[in-house]
Parts: sequence; structure tokens; C-alpha cells
Amino acid sequence: MTIQWFPGHMAKARRQVSESLKLVDIVFELVDARLPLSSRNPMIDEVIHQKPRLLILNKQDMADETETRRWIQYFADKGFKAVAINSLEGKGLQAVIKAAQEILADKWERMKAKGMKPRAIRAMIVGIPNVGKSTLINRLAKKNLAKTGNTPGVTKAQQWIKVAKDIELLDTPGILWPKFEDQEVGYKLALTGAIKDTLTNMEDLAVYGLNFLALHYPERMEERYQMTAISEELVETFDHIGKLRRVFAQGGEIDYDQVALLIVRDLRDQNLGKLTFDFVDEQIEKEQLAEAIEKENEERRKKTAEIRRHSRLQNKE
Repeated sequence: MTIQWFPGHMAKARRQVSESLKLVDIVFELVDARLPLSSRNPMIDEVIHQKPRLLILNKQDMADETETRRWIQYFADKGFKAVAINSLEGKGLQAVIKAAQEILADKWERMKAKGMKPRAIRAMIVGIPNVGKSTLINRLAKKNLAKTGNTPGVTKAQQWIKVAKDIELLDTPGILWPKFEDQEVGYKLALTGAIKDTLTNMEDLAVYGLNFLALHYPERMEERYQMTAISEELVETFDHIGKLRRVFAQGGEIDYDQVALLIVRDLRDQNLGKLTFDFVDEQIEKEQLAEAIEKENEERRKKTAEIRRHSRLQNKE
């Protein structure tokens, strides 16, 4: 299954983000705490460049707490300040304002030294669809100022929103990128609801989810489905879960479409507990492998350059 989603309004939103950067002091990059890496838009780095940034891991109540702490440290090691929040319940919001003030402290001191009057922080919120941007804005403002919805693509235009005296927010539409280089990222985004269900194959998504559970949370899988691995015959796995959860169609047959939907909903609705789909250890391994490959390629380039240099010298003789 190939998962892609890049509606026209998202291409326009990317241009708007780029054009509006000069209006803000800091960028709030909102990601899903369940997939802190996969829910980061690589385009954002290209667009915001060196603008100060705060990474906000939303939906922390749905994520594995141990992994969330590890991700915050991982980002700190990379030079990014990160905080974890639960915007739906309003938890961790003061940490957002405090972190923004810390990041901009030097800029504010320079402004004071020039005799400029302190003002509210101007921040732009960016992030992929359905990550909770509008909910965060409404919680910070203590009003329903931004449209919200459990469907990707609700916000389609930029809007300024005043949050008390501390901060002004520029909301932006959720932006995905044109092509997922790693299709596993697409699966993770679809599994957590960042991509519309109508654009995905639920059976494929359910199978991916089951394989993920078997690898990372086998005890949860055993508790929920009384199994720790997927059968080589997928129909046997769906039959097992369908009978266990009594998902039958007319005539008493297993309704495979509903079984797939049930599995996906279980993963999304915490029926399998708090889950994180990106793991720090796996990311570090990927980075180390990429670094080793790059080092090997660099050595190969040096040897090739040396051979060519010797060849030119011999030709001159």
C-alpha cells in the first residue's frame, strides 16, 4: 500500500508559512508524542531555516511515558528544546510559554538594551494534520477561537490569535509533504489518524499494526487478542480476532473489514494502552548506520581522487 496525501491547500500553506516567518519571533513545531519523528515534516526545516523553534510533543497522555522522556532528551542532544503536553486536557501549557521565554531570552535582552518596550511573544504554530494545533490554541487562549476536529485538514487558512498578554499565535493549516521516502512513515501517520482513512487500506493498516505490536508490545497483544504473533495465513489471524471479539457479518461469517477497523481503533483509542510508534534506539541505529555509510563513501572518494591524481602524474611523465 502506497500512502500519499498532498492537497492543493497544503502547497499554498507551505508558501504562506515561508512568507509569514518575518512576522514571528519563534516557531512552535507541534508533533504527535506517539511518533515524535515520523510526525515531523521535513519541509519545515527547509522553510523556517534558523528561526528559533520549540518542539511540542502533544498527546503525551497517549504515548509511552518512557519513550517520551527519551525523545525529549534526544532532541535536546540535537540542540532543540522540547516539551511534552496534553492539549486536550490543558496539561503542560505553562511549560510551553516558559520554554518560549527561555529560548527568546537573549533576543528580549537585546530589545531592552535598545530601549524597546517588552511585548507579547509572536509565535507561529506549524505541524501535520490532526496533531492538535487548534486544540492547543484554544486551550492557551481559554476560548474556542480556532476550529477543531478529529479529521485531518480542518484548518485551511492562517489566523492570528491573542493569548492573554504573554503570547500571540499565528495558526497555520496542517502540512504534509509530497512524498514519503519511507513508506513505514506513511503507515504510522495513517495508524494515528494523520491521514484520512478514505485514502488508506484498512486491512493493510491493521496488519502493520499487529506486526508492530508483536515486535514492540507483545504483552499488550497477548492481553487484548490472546496471541503474540501473526499467523503466516493472515485469514487465520483475522478469524481468531473476529471470533474472540465476535465480529460477525450476516450468516455468521467473520466480517474482515470490521475486524481490520476494530484493530485500528484499538490502536488509536488506547485499548492496547499507551503506545509510541517511533523509538529512540531505532533512530540512533539508523543515524549510526548512515554515518558509517557516509564515512565509507568518503574514504572511497578519497581513494578514487588519489588514484586519479597518480594517474595524471604518470601521464605527465
